[in-house]
Amino acid sequence: MTDFQWTKSQFYVPEGMIYLDGNSLGPLPLNAKDRVGASMTDQWGEMLITGWNKAGWMDMPRRVGDRIARILGAANGSIVMGDTLSIKVYQALSSALDLRPDRRVILSDTGNFPSDLYMAEGLIKSLDRDYELRVVAPEDVYDAIDDDVAVTLITEIDYRTGRRHDMQAITERAHACGAITVWDLAHSAGAVDVDLAGANVDFAIGCTYKYLNGGPGAPAFIYVRPDLADTVRPALSGWLGHAAPFDFELNYRAGDGIDRLRVGTPPILGLVALDAALDVWDRVDIADVRARSIELSEAFVEEVSAGCPALKLASPSDPHARGSQVSYHFEQGYAAMQAMIDRKIIGDFRAPDLMRFGFTPLYIDVDQVRAAARTLCDVINLNLWDDPKYKTRQKVT
Repeated sequence: MTDFQWTKSQFYVPEGMIYLDGNSLGPLPLNAKDRVGASMTDQWGEMLITGWNKAGWMDMPRRVGDRIARILGAANGSIVMGDTLSIKVYQALSSALDLRPDRRVILSDTGNFPSDLYMAEGLIKSLDRDYELRVVAPEDVYDAIDDDVAVTLITEIDYRTGRRHDMQAITERAHACGAITVWDLAHSAGAVDVDLAGANVDFAIGCTYKYLNGGPGAPAFIYVRPDLADTVRPALSGWLGHAAPFDFELNYRAGDGIDRLRVGTPPILGLVALDAALDVWDRVDIADVRARSIELSEAFVEEVSAGCPALKLASPSDPHARGSQVSYHFEQGYAAMQAMIDRKIIGDFRAPDLMRFGFTPLYIDVDQVRAAARTLCDVINLNLWDDPKYKTRQKVT
């Protein structure tokens, strides 16, 4: 069993703060500061360019990818790190389309993160081959998969409401119709039980700065089903995806397996911080995390339902049908969230009216969750949000 008292001791959260925004940015793992500092002084400082060999920097994208693979039910050698999630979306989607050259439909849903849709739109314009981005309601995805669909581009957990798609069922449906699947795991990795191999997923991508606590701008990952990895065409034929990058050939030859999905120079300091953050997972079972996050979210919903019945739950009421977050509709949601933050309860807001709260048992306990819910009820019931200082929008909401 996972010792959540121990995991809580491994993170820094400011004194008196209840942090319910790990679904946007995880807090600082205590070992990351020392690990990054040592990397800067002992490796970058002392080794300089020789660190690529002596410190194993060149192998980090694969090595860290294998650590994430264990959390996502994937085989070693099927995940590689680097770049941002948007770039990984572009790579996966383009390579997936190449596998179905006779089809022109990319299927997604209105619960997908807008950046995924933007990347799909941009790719379609670049290809200029009559592709269609077909966007349906989340609940209609399964039935919308037909013989016209080339690729499904789905985020497993809706960033707004936390609604969770059935990865197994949708992947089976897509394959039965001859389509390729691309799953965005931005709100899944480190939050819910994922079994990429068991679900027979073709491509998956995700970020690491949320539930995996890799830090702001931490490198993203891409997964390719092992039997496809040697045949997919890399859309971004970058230097480090080459079969022999240090032969400096003028023409591109794709590397073997997942290495062909590498692009540019890996962000070593970001990978070091992420690698440190992943140490906690050596003593954590994702099934325990999922069970505890359900317990925490249910405690929150129970308190809010009893203390502030006027708030409308935007997330599925069944905790098994949502990820590790709960969202509420409130017309003045932005101001209310600022009032919460002013009281050291950190969540976030998503337009037009959603207040989001994330539940990450690695560093949150049930007493904190219940206290946060009671504060939310006070903010709403006593109109504490109705102050001009809470109504000026900042750049990041």
